[in-house]
Amino acid sequence: MEKQKNAVGRRKEAVTRVFLSRGEGKIIINDKDYKQYFSLVYLQNQVELPMKTVDGLDKYDVKINATGGGMKGQAEAAKLGIARALLEVNAEFRPVLKAAGLLRRDPRSVERKKPGRKKARRSFQFSKR
Repeated sequence: MEKQKNAVGRRKEAVTRVFLSRGEGKIIINDKDYKQYFSLVYLQNQVELPMKTVDGLDKYDVKINATGGGMKGQAEAAKLGIARALLEVNAEFRPVLKAAGLLRRDPRSVERKKPGRKKARRSFQFSKR
């Protein structure tokens, strides 16, 4: 049995550690099946996307430890982590994954709250009198 490949994916506050090994296509996130963990179909599709792009949906088993953030952040962090782990397996996947935009970490995150404001940009209601 070959050694499993590891990678890390991040998005917003979410961090996922991905372990990829040869198998029959099981995706386990925090000891649950990914369809059970992500109940929304579009989040399930996010997780499957890198595997579908390289036609590896039934060739690799994926185990993911997800922490922090919310469901969407974790799903997109898992997507990046799986794509990076697939590169560890086979460097020839790079052009296909890059063309699909799966190797870019989304840098957007929550803007910090400013002093004297209600939120990052929202101000308190102005009262003339």
